[in-house]
Amino acid sequence: MKRNGFTLIELLIVMALIGLLATIAIPRLTNTKERAQLAAMKSDLRNLVTMEENYLAENQKYTIDLSTAYHVSPGNRTPTIALTTDGWTASITSPNTTQQCAVFVGSTSVAPATREGAPACEKSTGSATPLP
Repeated sequence: MKRNGFTLIELLIVMALIGLLATIAIPRLTNTKERAQLAAMKSDLRNLVTMEENYLAENQKYTIDLSTAYHVSPGNRTPTIALTTDGWTASITSPNTTQQCAVFVGSTSVAPATREGAPACEKSTGSATPLP
């Protein structure tokens, strides 16, 4: 007897395997957009450190206004820069994540950054809800 097609048990096994793979893969992909947004925020802060150091080399002081010389990645807000006695601090947020990233130069640190010139991120304490 010649049969064409698959039996019901074969189809059920394939469906079970697809379901198992989906339960493994979907949770790993859900945070991809937020991780990409955090990487963009950290990159923006690294670029800010470079721009501030260039400004310092040319003008012997730091600034809070880099005007058109500095641009953030799409989706990120412009960083908040504050001058300190021996450097500056900056923090950046995005409407697409609940994380806040910060960086500092000098001896005055700003949470969550703990190393000078190295951006760091953490969940913000605000009640902002990220967009899907």
